[in-house]
Amino acid sequence: MSPTPSRDSGKPRYLQIADDLGQQIRNNILRPGEQVPSESELMERYGVSQGTVRKAMTELRTTGLIVTHHGKGSYVRSRPPVQRKSSERFRRSHRLAGKAAYLAEAEQSGSTPSVRVLYIGPIEAPEEIAQRLSVPVGAKVLARRRLYFSDGIPTEEATSYLPWDISNDIPELFAENPGGGGIYARLEEHGHTLAEFGETVRVRLASKAETAALSLSPGSPIIHLTRDARAHDGRVVEVCDTLMAADQFVLDYRIPAGD
Repeated sequence: MSPTPSRDSGKPRYLQIADDLGQQIRNNILRPGEQVPSESELMERYGVSQGTVRKAMTELRTTGLIVTHHGKGSYVRSRPPVQRKSSERFRRSHRLAGKAAYLAEAEQSGSTPSVRVLYIGPIEAPEEIAQRLSVPVGAKVLARRRLYFSDGIPTEEATSYLPWDISNDIPELFAENPGGGGIYARLEEHGHTLAEFGETVRVRLASKAETAALSLSPGSPIIHLTRDARAHDGRVVEVCDTLMAADQFVLDYRIPAGD
């Protein structure tokens, strides 16, 4: 254990504590994947209030040294965030090889990925989804809702919405496992050849329900990413609405600079 930081360094007390814990992490006194001492332990060790300890922990989360899981505590980050290369993840060659983008990306980051299907079935299209799919608000669409995990920790919740007239003709879209290459491969097999994907990315604070679903700390940020899959005939054949724990992902885009 490192010595308690000096109180006369000129820094606010919470930053002194964050610096001390950060040094312990960098020196492997607190090792990757190890749980950080509890709030009460840190309050006693440093002789400070709960509010000061929470500010220190927020600083460590902001700098990416720890991750906090709701109801489980804070842990030294064991692996780098998943590198999500949006410019490459939807290549047709990946679908033909039967690769699922999320699982491949998570494995590359050194973690063990898994997925849980939460719901597959008809719903009434919410307003934004209806606009993107060019169907009336409340029209019947197929929803496929999944929760993704990395080393047993939930990191992403995604819901795919597909027009009912398309999905109703593709039985595999109603299965928990739609087969190699996922739903995009099934769409293309049935004549809906994909031409492009468009993504809208927003960052905001998680709601209470989202905090619970992704085991986040109150006030944690999430990435809200909405993707349209457009076929060659111009029709949007799927909208994927995704909520991602902001500290678990790096979004990587490649943008052509030509005319």
